[in-house]
Amino acid sequence: MNFTDIMRRSPQANRREFLRTAANGVGAWALSDLLTSDGFAAGGQVLAPHFAPTAKNVIYLFMEGGPSQYELFDPKPALQKYDGMSLPPEMTRDMKLAFIKPSAKVMASQFKFSPQGQSGMELSELAPYLGEVADDICLIRSMQTDAFNHHPGQLLLFTGSIVPGRPTMGSWALYGLGSESENLPGFVVLTSGKGTSGGTSNFSSGFMPSLYQGTPFRSKGDPILYLTNPDGIDRAAQRQTIDFVGAMNRLHEEQVGDSEIDSRIAAYELAFRMQMEAPDLMDFSDESPETLEMYGIESENEHRRQYATNCLLARRMVQRGVRFVLMMDASWDDHTYLNDRLPKRMEETDQPTAALLKDLKRLGLLDETLVVWGGEFGRTPMVEIRKPEEAANAGRDHHPSAFSMWMAGGGVKGGYVHGETDELCLTVAKDPVHVHDLQATMLHCLGFDHERLTYPFMGRNFRLTDVHGKVVRDLLS
Repeated sequence: MNFTDIMRRSPQANRREFLRTAANGVGAWALSDLLTSDGFAAGGQVLAPHFAPTAKNVIYLFMEGGPSQYELFDPKPALQKYDGMSLPPEMTRDMKLAFIKPSAKVMASQFKFSPQGQSGMELSELAPYLGEVADDICLIRSMQTDAFNHHPGQLLLFTGSIVPGRPTMGSWALYGLGSESENLPGFVVLTSGKGTSGGTSNFSSGFMPSLYQGTPFRSKGDPILYLTNPDGIDRAAQRQTIDFVGAMNRLHEEQVGDSEIDSRIAAYELAFRMQMEAPDLMDFSDESPETLEMYGIESENEHRRQYATNCLLARRMVQRGVRFVLMMDASWDDHTYLNDRLPKRMEETDQPTAALLKDLKRLGLLDETLVVWGGEFGRTPMVEIRKPEEAANAGRDHHPSAFSMWMAGGGVKGGYVHGETDELCLTVAKDPVHVHDLQATMLHCLGFDHERLTYPFMGRNFRLTDVHGKVVRDLLS
């Protein structure tokens, strides 16, 4: 008896036949849901780490646009020597540049660096709060990527390929480990700022079932629009509706064999459970005044308040078993007014970022939560000036060949600086870390061999690191 046959019968027969057949559908889905929460994936495959993980969760702080390493993480006194000068052609001939020419003049940084923490890690004066947690940070000064424009760079960073349509790293983490949260999505997306170039492609499940895609949350009001029932619909009525729709979807899936129907059923079920959990997640009344002040939740600056709220939400989510939290903050793409915009951006985000690390550590969560901070590439040592008539208009172009990121917690070394760039940060001089290496290392912290965590599609096994990448063991504690 299929879905179409049932619907052609009389109302009485419809009801009897539907309930009989639906029982199998709902029961099968309930079993599938329970298995998924216990580490099984759709289709009955047992998912488990390849070895003991050092991290259970990931909070990825994505600074969209490419923060400048010169002003933040990689001091280059030699810029002063070349300030206002064009570099010799042999130094710039291999650079990938988006907007400026290789003959553009060098611009020295205006900001001072000083040693921080017991490790003596040199950080910019623009990051005083981050300096307070320097001994928890693993700073990578030798990052490299292959893409020099935003969307391809973000695709490569999150999916391992500049070609759209592949699963993002949050999807891979959820596919590999499942979720420990029954009432929240396993992969959540929080946004602040004006929006990212990559958009939804930064958290898409690609060719995996949509069950593994990121779920965007809002930082105020209902975390997801229309999550609250309309007037006149109580929870019992909502449950009946979900059961009815789920049963029909299950019958349809049996007829057409489309795995996306399973994902649709899962979405309805999860939304129903979220109606109980989400309001509590968004309610900060159980947080101490000291905690709220540490994050800067009450700031009058809208962006700072939004970013701080997201940092606190990220901590509350990993407490509740969310596997992967992607925070996307836009935009750090300072082609112009760098010396004005970057200090303001750091003033808005530095305190909440450091507060997140302090709070995770206070609660004993940092050791099992991998925190990653960075953009899709860095900036050039040469200046970009789009309005020559304005002296303050100076900025920096995209620079994929050498930039900085940092990690913390989850099995990586704290108070450690990895890699070096040349005197102008044109290229990596020691211990390069490609974005594929970063992906491989993150998966290693989650307990996976990046070459063995694969997904079959179109006749071959795909992986996050494509055909490249190695675990950077010097980053591991």
